[in-house]
Amino acid sequence: MEPGTHAGEDTGERTDAGTRAAQGLGAAAHIALAEQHSAHHYHPLPVVIAEAHGAWVTDVAGHRFLDCLAGYSALNFGHGHPEILAAAHAQLDRVTLVSRAFHHDQFGPFCAELCALTGKDMVVPMNSGAEAVETAIKVSRKWGYRVKGIPPHQAEIIVAEGNFHGRTTTIVSFSDDEAARAHYGPYTPGFPLVEYGSAEAIAAAITPSTAAVLIEPIQGEGGVLIPPDGYLREVRALCDEHDVLLLADEVQSGLARTGRTFACDHEGVVPDVYILGKALGGGVLPVSAIAADHRILGLLRPGEHGSTFGGNALACAVGRAVIRLLRTGEFQARSVELGLVLRTELDRLVGHGVVEVRSRGLWAGVDIDPDLATGRQVCEALLARGVLAKDTHGSTLRLAPPLVITADELIWAVAQLRDSLAELGAR
Repeated sequence: MEPGTHAGEDTGERTDAGTRAAQGLGAAAHIALAEQHSAHHYHPLPVVIAEAHGAWVTDVAGHRFLDCLAGYSALNFGHGHPEILAAAHAQLDRVTLVSRAFHHDQFGPFCAELCALTGKDMVVPMNSGAEAVETAIKVSRKWGYRVKGIPPHQAEIIVAEGNFHGRTTTIVSFSDDEAARAHYGPYTPGFPLVEYGSAEAIAAAITPSTAAVLIEPIQGEGGVLIPPDGYLREVRALCDEHDVLLLADEVQSGLARTGRTFACDHEGVVPDVYILGKALGGGVLPVSAIAADHRILGLLRPGEHGSTFGGNALACAVGRAVIRLLRTGEFQARSVELGLVLRTELDRLVGHGVVEVRSRGLWAGVDIDPDLATGRQVCEALLARGVLAKDTHGSTLRLAPPLVITADELIWAVAQLRDSLAELGAR
């Protein structure tokens, strides 16, 4: 389906009948199976995707949709990027997993190349973004005890209100989102919660027991919330002054999404620990890591941390392909150029169903007038028009299309949002 073509129209670009027959079930049957046999911890839109290429996905009935979520930034390079798939295919034929009990020929090169990308000495490869955050928490506490001299079991890590760092028990312990946190206690202590975007609040919370400050340079789940200019530089200075580690959760914001390799780059800030995930796996499989210097990661000894699948051969081969793409600078440049197009088009909607727009690179939070519709209603209206997006916090849309999208496709997607808002306003 080309921009301007309704998702429900017969465009002649449907999957062939044989493919649909092989898929067997229609959308309603797929959704019914999921509803019956999967816990209802997600509320997906009623679309069942069967194929995907670039910025477009195709459902089981052959309808095409423009993906403006990109797996929450896991698909920065689009669906099925040929270089990433080629790396995966080649590695699948060789070896996928030996565990960290042995070395393999992709591990050392992946670690070295990720160190070069981040400018750090060492990395710890893991799988999910939450695992990477947990790893950063553990090594920060170890550093606090072994190097800073914090008394046992007293280390604290300052975190920000509105944060989203994952779903593990420890991480939800310092979430202020009750939907993510309720009924999972008792909660892990040691995480003072302060106002996001306020360096003064961090300064007031620092004590001799503070080991680290953990922040997202931009809060993605919060609705693409961008802190005030200078915030990251001020936090960096505070951490230096008080001998505190700065942990930057770049799981969503990193790897070209904001127009720079890392969102911290916009302020020229280098954290002590980069926390990476999502796009590091190229949309093919979960790959995450933390990167830091030897003074931090050199504290780890055999048996003190690990993961059976962390740093597996297939993951390393895919991660190396991602790093090669990032080294060209092409995707960072595309994010800047296309981000300007997206922001220009979205700004035209302010006052016409949109209250506010926030963006950095090809990443935008769009606040819908709550008197007009909920974010979910807008996403459903967009779905009917061939655009996939996701709401957050009631009335905010998050837009994070793959960086391979075109300017024309972006303009078309925003036009569908404009028409959806007009439709909802006329009801």
